[in-house]
Amino acid sequence: MPLATTNQLPLSTITIDGVPFSVTLIITHDGIEYIGRLWFAEVHNDEALFAGEIEVDAGMPDRGVLPGRTEVEVVSLANRLTDEELLARYHRARAEKRRYHGLRRVTVEILSHIRYLNQVAVSLRRGLLDVDAAVQEMDMTEAQVHALVKSLRDHAGRE
Repeated sequence: MPLATTNQLPLSTITIDGVPFSVTLIITHDGIEYIGRLWFAEVHNDEALFAGEIEVDAGMPDRGVLPGRTEVEVVSLANRLTDEELLARYHRARAEKRRYHGLRRVTVEILSHIRYLNQVAVSLRRGLLDVDAAVQEMDMTEAQVHALVKSLRDHAGRE
């Protein structure tokens, strides 16, 4: 399995002061274990919420992590969180000093792709990957990084 893959799973919706927030679980692999982080984003469209098509703003991450040996373990940990625990994690995320969460999110994605690119290159040099497949994977990852870099301007300066 490639390192630093990212999966995003809708987890729940919580209401804070009458405002619905979607809670998404973002899972990455750091080469040792799977790491889950919660992402909170205000839902802007009630009809979309009920239809399952949630439109969200840039949102904000929880600083805490949910580690596991497998993605299933991370999802299980996240699913065991009560609404009160999700609310506490939301308040912790809200207290975070960073203001430009959208920019941070893209930066984290870029770093994740760079780590993956490096792992593919290391695996190729060790003879663990087919040359053609590795080159194709590296080209695709590089293109994704370029697309993310182009999107930085859209996120810069936005709270």
